[in-house]
Amino acid sequence: MMPRGSLLRWAALAGIPLLVGPLVPACAALGIALTFAVALVALIDLFLTPPLRLIEAYRESRAVLSVGVRNPVTVTLRNRGTQTVTVMVHDEPPQPSRWFDLPLTLELPPQRTVAAIYGLKPHHRGRNAFGTLSLRMVSKLGLWLLQDDRPLPQAVKIYPDIQSVRQVELLARQNRLAEAGVRLSRLRGRGSEFDRLREYRREDEYRNIDWKSTARHQNLISREYVVERNQNVLLLLDTGRSMCNDFEGVSHFDRALNAAMLLAYVALRQGDTVGLLAGGANVDRWVKPVRGRGGVEKIIGQVYDLAPNYGATDYDRLFQELRQRYRKRSLVILVTHALDDVHLRTIADSLKKWRQPHLVLAAFLKNVALEDRASAIPESDLDAYQIAASAEMSSAQRDALAGVQQAGLLMIDCLPEELSSRLISRYLDIKARHLL
Repeated sequence: MMPRGSLLRWAALAGIPLLVGPLVPACAALGIALTFAVALVALIDLFLTPPLRLIEAYRESRAVLSVGVRNPVTVTLRNRGTQTVTVMVHDEPPQPSRWFDLPLTLELPPQRTVAAIYGLKPHHRGRNAFGTLSLRMVSKLGLWLLQDDRPLPQAVKIYPDIQSVRQVELLARQNRLAEAGVRLSRLRGRGSEFDRLREYRREDEYRNIDWKSTARHQNLISREYVVERNQNVLLLLDTGRSMCNDFEGVSHFDRALNAAMLLAYVALRQGDTVGLLAGGANVDRWVKPVRGRGGVEKIIGQVYDLAPNYGATDYDRLFQELRQRYRKRSLVILVTHALDDVHLRTIADSLKKWRQPHLVLAAFLKNVALEDRASAIPESDLDAYQIAASAEMSSAQRDALAGVQQAGLLMIDCLPEELSSRLISRYLDIKARHLL
């Protein structure tokens, strides 16, 4: 309970006569009377205002939240009193995070329940918790601000962006995967495993016509093939210092993890086996290869609390660990960020050793700040020097990337926000071309 500015102003005005009381005794008596009147009105205001203990408060949130996206949180209030009240609600969400539409202002009729939703965007993955739910209400006459803090601890797990995976799953059920950039139709007709018989289409190859079925149905029938299933995909995530860089408030590692989960869903949906290894100087996490559409939930449940560190990555050691843990030929997808051309050449030297027995695809995240600086227009001598240095570094990295491609290694070099779509497209292309 706190006095509001209106009560303080009335109390100050009532005390003015007391200042001249020693000189004018009548003013002293008037000041005492006015102060008593203000105190009496303030007490009456408290008596007329229903207490906040008559308000029941609840919070509803999913046990698993997605990092970097808006998650809904529902606050429910029930008024057990006999008067309509207006309550302001503020919550203590998991930190660090950004919230929307807080504080909430709800009007509660007597004996009624009202619910409202606010948005929460967590910034870090891992285990976290909600804290105290605070209720505030202005008294009937506006002289007091009543507050009641309700401890409502609620543990939550903050996962990678699983909402994207759920969106892809919904689109898949509706045969609208093209809207998410996942074009599974491109895999049909280019594989070697028989899938089904269907009516002939103009774009079909003549060699795919099934003449026995054509003769039986008196209509052209084609055989449809799909790419091989039951292949192995191993996701290798760099957790070293280069992945601590961020773009638009989201670290490179978080973007790599989000893209890896989306790619894992697509690969599992294609019938492949997916595993994951994350590490820098040492192996931080190993998820044994899983199968089935529910496998992505198993992977997310084991890696949601991973975080990059500021140690140097030992790529040779990561490959040795990977080879010891899984010996079958696989598509190994390394997602990393090269700090400079020297770092990139170090990665390339290690990748060349990985080609047997695996097929290796390296995905490099671009340095957005460096690219923007290199393409800027100088406005001073200092700007010209910085832009020239940035352009030189960018050119050296492009030369190193060209060397990676000339060595016969598969590679992606893309902006952080393009990583998911580029990885999925390249994976589908590898499957369609039977490279694995």
